[in-house]
Amino acid sequence: MADVTAVIETMENRWMRAWVGGDRKELKGLTASNFILLLGSKPAVILDQRSWLEAATKQWHCSSFRFGDIHVRRLGSTAVFASQLELKSVMDEHDWSGRWWVTSLWRKRRIGGWRMVERILSRTEDNADAPAAIKSLQLWR
Repeated sequence: MADVTAVIETMENRWMRAWVGGDRKELKGLTASNFILLLGSKPAVILDQRSWLEAATKQWHCSSFRFGDIHVRRLGSTAVFASQLELKSVMDEHDWSGRWWVTSLWRKRRIGGWRMVERILSRTEDNADAPAAIKSLQLWR
């Protein structure tokens, strides 16, 4: 059995490269039919698979990306991917570049392998004190 971290990291990179390349067929093949993209904004906004595919290939263009620290956790037939994401993107001529936090939920199907079911994008916490403060709460240290 392949290491799930390597498999999911590969799938994430394929998904992002498909977005950069405007490859609707590849994006569709990597997402479940009940996929949603949730933007962690106030108010939160959801795109379904059809809306996402249209936006990713016509309005919200990504020219480059870079993941930071990657965390993958498998829970049965699902896997959770989380990472910082440096994104260069434009939506309707407005710059949407910057640092994001991305969380994706992947489900393994019996036939056809892994498909992304949900992606959550939100801006990162820029408070430099936050990581140390939260780490100090860890009981297992």
